[in-house]
Amino acid sequence: MNDREFEELAAKLGESPDYRILRRIKPRASLGIPITSDLRQGLFLDVETTGLDPMNDEIIQLAMVRFTYTLDGKICDVSEPFDQLRQPSKPIPPEITLLTGLSDATVLGHQIDPAEVSAFSEKADLVIAHNAGFDRQFVEKLFPFFASKPWACSMAEIDWREEGIETTKLAYLAMEFGFFYERHRAVNDCWAAIEILGQPLPKSGIPVLANLLDNARKPTWRIWAENSPFESKDILKARGYRWNPDAGKQPRGWYVEVAEAQRENEERFLKSEIYGRELPLKSLRLNAYNRYSGRI
Repeated sequence: MNDREFEELAAKLGESPDYRILRRIKPRASLGIPITSDLRQGLFLDVETTGLDPMNDEIIQLAMVRFTYTLDGKICDVSEPFDQLRQPSKPIPPEITLLTGLSDATVLGHQIDPAEVSAFSEKADLVIAHNAGFDRQFVEKLFPFFASKPWACSMAEIDWREEGIETTKLAYLAMEFGFFYERHRAVNDCWAAIEILGQPLPKSGIPVLANLLDNARKPTWRIWAENSPFESKDILKARGYRWNPDAGKQPRGWYVEVAEAQRENEERFLKSEIYGRELPLKSLRLNAYNRYSGRI
């Protein structure tokens, strides 16, 4: 059977409510949106690493794909990718090889050229990653110039749950939008994420990228419940607080991130319900320039 016949069969199956069709992603140079003069350049970035700790683990692959978008969140065109491997200072753990397909032999003798990375990314108005809290810390450590860029996270800064999507893993999101791809390959992850950004959200119908831009532009506040009573941990956890175990640049203890309009209410809650008294609280205003960064 040829491609046309397969497509006809897929279309026929798609007419039935008992079947859903998944198509293999085909990277596109254009998503069909007319190019206007008022455009911005986005950069989708993904890394493969030797582990989860940006202080001790290392990047073994960096992929980036540039794309242009309108201010209202429509993707116009997509450029050719940047994709380079890097030999780490220590052997790649077997579980990472199993997950990514990258072995010591694969990356042997490879290094990522900082000058090429800088040239590729310098015109980006926004850097996006799917789990920017992970990717940003790794790339800023190896390429400090990324610290000057605004960042956004396609996993955390899109209202997936409100749109009826309960899981934010990239492969799951791809299936929700009707396609599949070879997972845990940095370039493929970038292609898949950009394809998702160009789709309409299932309930609101607005472009996924538009929702991301709207949320990324809003400042938020990180508020710490330092030295909170031990017996309050379940209350804090139920309210969405997270535990920071390391007293590094941030205090060791519970913290939450809230919208700017919710800051005063959250501080009142801590003072009345957790501490039972007035006291100064540690807080930090976050925006696209410092959110997800390891510098804070």
